[in-house]
Amino acid sequence: MPTVAFKAHFNGDHIVLDEPFDLPPHWPLIVTLLPQPDTERADWEALAVEGLARAYSPDEPDYSLADIKRPL
Repeated sequence: MPTVAFKAHFNGDHIVLDEPFDLPPHWPLIVTLLPQPDTERADWEALAVEGLARAYSPDEPDYSLADIKRPL
């Protein structure tokens, strides 16, 4: 079987795969623990995405190559 990565979570008693997969009994696994999501970072990322969405909104004018000027 090839190496496969899955998302999973710990429900308090067992590690549970987030997607169904036919896994044979006693198959060797490697489990990697991930850090808890940084909610402050997620908030900053959401704010940045909102700012970019406002700056590059659908009503943003299109600039042609003629609008670009070389510095003197």
